[in-house]
Amino acid sequence: MAAGGFCKLPNGTVVVAMNLPSPAADAPAGVRVLVHAQNRARALTRLRNLGLRAIYLRGNAAPPTPDEITAVLHHPDGLIWRTTPETTPLTVELWHPIKALLNRPPAPA
Repeated sequence: MAAGGFCKLPNGTVVVAMNLPSPAADAPAGVRVLVHAQNRARALTRLRNLGLRAIYLRGNAAPPTPDEITAVLHHPDGLIWRTTPETTPLTVELWHPIKALLNRPPAPA
């Protein structure tokens, strides 16, 4: 089960954050996906419509941080991702649009 959480904003919309396993077979880290939507159900529907079918949000164990909320609110699609941060805080990865995750070429065999 993927860890995740949500945060309800003052205007009534929500930001949902999900930690998912990496889609690449050889990648050690997972990915953190952020979705901005009208409610939690619509956020999960947006992910399912992209092909991520087995996505469920149970509880609020890993809600989005204020920096993550700002990042997703300033993105035109309202749907971004990056790899799950490692233990070294010196490596900072920028957020990517969801199309960059789903349109990755397959890893060479």
